[in-house]
Amino acid sequence: MSLTKSPPSAVADPRPSGPPGAGLSARAAGLLAALLLLAAVVVLSLAVGAKPLSAGEAWRGLVDRDAASYTVVHQMRLPRTLLGLLAGAALGLAGAVMQALTRNPLADPGLLGINAGASAAVVSAISFLGIVSFTGFVWFAFAGAGAVAVLLYAVGGGRGATPARLALAGSALNAALYSYVSAVQLLDTASLDRMRFWTVGSLAAAESSTVWRVAPFVAVGLVLAFALARPLNAMAMGEDAARSLGARPERARIVAIVTVTLLCGAATAACGPIVFVGLMVPHFVKVLTGPDLRWLLPYSAVLAPVLMLGADVLGRVAVRPSELQVGIVMVVAGGPVFLYFVRRPQGIRPRARRTAGARAASGEVAAP
Repeated sequence: MSLTKSPPSAVADPRPSGPPGAGLSARAAGLLAALLLLAAVVVLSLAVGAKPLSAGEAWRGLVDRDAASYTVVHQMRLPRTLLGLLAGAALGLAGAVMQALTRNPLADPGLLGINAGASAAVVSAISFLGIVSFTGFVWFAFAGAGAVAVLLYAVGGGRGATPARLALAGSALNAALYSYVSAVQLLDTASLDRMRFWTVGSLAAAESSTVWRVAPFVAVGLVLAFALARPLNAMAMGEDAARSLGARPERARIVAIVTVTLLCGAATAACGPIVFVGLMVPHFVKVLTGPDLRWLLPYSAVLAPVLMLGADVLGRVAVRPSELQVGIVMVVAGGPVFLYFVRRPQGIRPRARRTAGARAASGEVAAP
């Protein structure tokens, strides 16, 4: 008996097709390759800068207190690299969770206003309350991100939300909140001086204390995101089917909103609003893994920091002796790359596994 009233169609099944071991081994090998790529980008992040270091010098600066490069590595590049890892993983996971929850391929913390909500709250704290430390305004970032997430869900139609309504509601909230941020900066020049690097998205001011303070929030968000993999997989087949499989859609939505708030709030508070990471990475990963969140989330958690750190390294060498902030690099490079994937007929769509009903409807096999 059918659990939904929609007609049979070619849909993406989150379960892997083909021999059971083949898909698993290929995905595991791909994840290992992604980890090796991440390790290479980490080495680049430690070695590239105003004073270039070889891989050996970077390693000695990391482990040997007496090395000439120890101060450069530990006081400047290591905190910057660690913050890029944490913020990249947070934004990549937040984007993947939002796209799965809303079933909207355009869902992204930056495009739907979540980052803008955190930014508006932080800018208000800096301008009106004089708070300038991460410890002080991280709670404002969480409050702003959470408020916008709830408002977006309500304005977008709640349980009846459609991708188009969510995209329109997010665009309106994004524009309104960033207009507010710009107005506060223009009216308060002292705050503008303090915020000018933060508002474009930057890792340049990273400190060890910031890394240690943001890490627990990202860790909790990461655990919650992985716990959502099975419920969101079930919800992709419809709420009735999800309940029949033991999932609880209402609770999954609440946990997903808390997860996105934690991840986006922490990342935005630490390094400012950075767009396109949460949008591009899950699309690219779906080409490799398909829509199964049990693989999509780990891949996103590894490849999003690769993108973040790669953009940061590119910004350091693009306009030497100055540097471009990572938020600017992501805007300049992210837009054309995403448009490239959109224009490809199969660029951002995983290969769908057709259900038996769909094959029967098309006449490929006889219906039972």
